[in-house]
Amino acid sequence: MRASHILLAVAVAAVWGFNFVAIKVGLRDFPPLLFSCLRFALAALPVVVLGWGKGPPVPWRYVVGIGVMLGVVKFPLLFLGIDVGMPAGLASLVLQAQAFFTAIFAAFMLGDRPGPRQVGGMAVAFAGVGLIALEMPAGDSLLGLGLTLAAAAAWGVSNIVMKQAKAPDLFSLMVWVSLIPPLPLLAMSLALEGPDRIVHAFTTLTFVGGGSLVYIAAAATLFGFAAWGFLMRHYPASLVAPFSLLVPIFGMSSSALLLGETFTAAKLAGGLLVFAGLALSVLKLPAPARARA
Repeated sequence: MRASHILLAVAVAAVWGFNFVAIKVGLRDFPPLLFSCLRFALAALPVVVLGWGKGPPVPWRYVVGIGVMLGVVKFPLLFLGIDVGMPAGLASLVLQAQAFFTAIFAAFMLGDRPGPRQVGGMAVAFAGVGLIALEMPAGDSLLGLGLTLAAAAAWGVSNIVMKQAKAPDLFSLMVWVSLIPPLPLLAMSLALEGPDRIVHAFTTLTFVGGGSLVYIAAAATLFGFAAWGFLMRHYPASLVAPFSLLVPIFGMSSSALLLGETFTAAKLAGGLLVFAGLALSVLKLPAPARARA
């Protein structure tokens, strides 16, 4: 890869990692379902304002499928998990279990059987999640961990739909997908969070809360997927995908620096196991190492 493109890939990972800090901060101003709704409403503005050509780059059934699983299921679960006590840094790491859920669902739905290395990576990573769970206090924090894992599973389903869609332009796809979640999420927010909380969120909105919303929609969604889609068009997925391993590193370090999140020895050990499992599944060994293995 060109040096500038390597820097771009690292920048995307940093933006996506810091995204978890922005979520944690934004939830101080917004209830989680409303926050999810506004995030997608802002991300869909290019379609609403510009029209964006003749339509989505894939058939509407894929746009709706991805929009429901990613926007109506995955992100609300993630926001709810962080809202009830899941630390932002750990959320950035545990959410990467989506890679393993994707492999599991692909095995059943597409017949793509994971190899021994992928199965071993799953075992190592989920052992790490179990170690983290043992360290989480009962109640809201443990519930937050469960919601984050459920969000990772929903992300895995959306990855399967995205794979079947074979979109030529990832950025255009994500902008069109962002049209699907706002209305269902608004209805869910009105029903579960209530009009009073929604009004209170807007009337007491702080600059930091508004900035967090803009960051999640503009930087993490529009810039992030535009840059990632550019890299995926110019390089093999096997070369670009490993940069996603940097996301939890940026997420955990930024949450420690900016939110004061602390990590016990057991949580760090669990995090290392999750990261090792991800690396084992995603990274390709050099030919001599494969031969020795």
